[in-house]
Amino acid sequence: MTTPYPFSAVVGLDDLRLALLLTSVSPAVGGVLVRGEKGTAKSTVVRALAGLLPPVTVVRGCRFACDPAAPDPDCPDGPHPADTPAGHRAATLVELPVGATEDRVVGTLDIQRALADGVKAYEPGLLAAAHRGVLYVDEVNLLPDHLVDLLLDAAAMGRAHVERDGVSVKHAARFLLVGTMNPEEGEPRPQLVDRFGLVVTVAAPRDARLRAEVVRRRLAYELDPAGFAARFADDEREYAARIAAARALLPSVTLPDAELDRIARICLAYGVDGMRADIVVARCAVAMAAWHGRDVVTATDVADAARLALPHRRRTDPLDPPGTDEEKLDQALAEAERQAQDEAGRQAQQEAERQAREDDGGPDGDGPDDTPDGGPRDGGPDDGGPGPDGGGPGGGPAGDPPPGPPSSSAPPTEAPASDGGSPDTPAVGDGPAAAPAGPAFRPRTLRINARGEGGHTGKRSPAYARRGRVVGSRKPLGRLAGAPHLPATLRAALHRTALHGGPARTTGVEPRDLREAIHVGREANLVLFVVDASGSMAARKRMTLVKTAVLSLLRDAYQRRDRIGMITFRGADADVVLPPTSSHEVGVMRLAALRTGGRTPLAAGLRAAARTVATERRRDPRRRPLLIVVTDGRATSGPDPLRLAPALTGVATVVVDCESGPIRLGLARRLAAALGADVMPLDELEAATARSAERGYRHAA
Repeated sequence: MTTPYPFSAVVGLDDLRLALLLTSVSPAVGGVLVRGEKGTAKSTVVRALAGLLPPVTVVRGCRFACDPAAPDPDCPDGPHPADTPAGHRAATLVELPVGATEDRVVGTLDIQRALADGVKAYEPGLLAAAHRGVLYVDEVNLLPDHLVDLLLDAAAMGRAHVERDGVSVKHAARFLLVGTMNPEEGEPRPQLVDRFGLVVTVAAPRDARLRAEVVRRRLAYELDPAGFAARFADDEREYAARIAAARALLPSVTLPDAELDRIARICLAYGVDGMRADIVVARCAVAMAAWHGRDVVTATDVADAARLALPHRRRTDPLDPPGTDEEKLDQALAEAERQAQDEAGRQAQQEAERQAREDDGGPDGDGPDDTPDGGPRDGGPDDGGPGPDGGGPGGGPAGDPPPGPPSSSAPPTEAPASDGGSPDTPAVGDGPAAAPAGPAFRPRTLRINARGEGGHTGKRSPAYARRGRVVGSRKPLGRLAGAPHLPATLRAALHRTALHGGPARTTGVEPRDLREAIHVGREANLVLFVVDASGSMAARKRMTLVKTAVLSLLRDAYQRRDRIGMITFRGADADVVLPPTSSHEVGVMRLAALRTGGRTPLAAGLRAAARTVATERRRDPRRRPLLIVVTDGRATSGPDPLRLAPALTGVATVVVDCESGPIRLGLARRLAAALGADVMPLDELEAATARSAERGYRHAA
């Protein structure tokens, strides 16, 4: 077995390490979502965490890791008598792959025992295996939404409730949930991100010395994993001891009313919805105090907890780029601190006035010689001063790294980045300003009407899928996909018995009798936009209407779980400004920067679309494309676009006609006829203006 990379050997990533340690102390915080570019040690840090968790005592032979001191009364392997033998094992790290199915996650009917012994038995899933350990989901943004819902519900409730395949089971499922993702591959829904307690964004070091130290340690680990881990063994034991001590201290930590009021003020000033943010910040602040060995939560704990728990909770629009509200959070923290100081000043003044009244009305000589001056108190934790451990309000996860024992293996002192700006800041062009988009609206549903086969689960076009409405049964094509279709399986067994002349009452089900259900659901598509950005679209009002329409379609694609791509054409050629991706936020940014001008090479845009569709079909044959051409139909450069129509044969297409005015040439309709596409006038795209209900789009891919 390969020796894991030590947690304490990771260079930098202070916020991530602190967030993982806090959730290890208090899993009630709700798990950690780690966002970061590829190659930033996200998975390495998470896998190293499992080695720090204390070992667990379990009921021997229990598949659900029940604690002998408090066994789960609903345990499917129970009840467990008080004298049941106990055992010890290390905390488990269960990894959930992107391709996992629902039955593998929550468990399902044990088909083998059902067929061989006629027993209705439950086969535990990954949630049961992760109980009292760590459940790690790499690329959580690529996991189907219904699986993410299952994970987050189980993590929040601490239990898994299984109702499927004739099985009804409840069992404990308390685990530390950690998800990692690369934002380049698309953002998960804000509603799902909100269910994670803490979200941390990581990036590669910008200091040359730190980068060199990362490489140095990695090479040393690959050369001798055991020897490298031995160098950090003392630090690992110290971290493990601190986690155990913080867990023991956690129940006795007090959250004063003043700090609870501070949490409420911060969340109100930051503008979050609902109460989940307040609860998570409170739990995280309590865990922060326990980690630092304090039994009372301080203002510093609250501020540090807010920086980990709030930045991802203020996306008012699902296509807003995440992580853009740090300045707003700083303002909310400052406003809460100001209100706390004002409240403390008012209370001090009221106390001084009350004391003065008592002194004036009391017996002579009985009162103190000096009266309170009502001045400010010395700075303490509640006043923004240093806390018990010497940290100030500016300290915490963004400052000092998580406390740990000093050792000779510590990384070099970090130097602040000196670039002075973000590398991702786009340069401002010299051309005319791009036309802005208006408020998005709900567009009419554009879909491929013919049913697909085995596509990706989504919400756009009808397709035969792994879930949805059952419309029939069939023999499995290879391995059985999901649960069997029981009525069809029994009919097949009866038919086979009748053919062999056996009595019906002795019918047994054999593997060859199995039938699987045929489901009809919805699939996600590749929605490829081909947008005319030529001079004929340069009128600011028209381009604003076009951008508003495309923005609305982008939001619709996001909600229906589609991949998107964007091609623009102007001047002499076409540009693939957004290769097919799941990152709808990038599509919004590219649309906002779209400029217009020049001639109209419509044929070049169609040619680029045909190449892109062909490439994506080779890459992912299961995903059907839907082409949306946004143009007025005028072609003033290049060959006749109608000659490119055969290259897009079989591609479901919609032409959005942008032509306006009293005199219309109808060129977009001619293009739609050549492509075998439907045509949609731009002013009829909005669903509220449709004359009839949503209509499907023909021409299957």
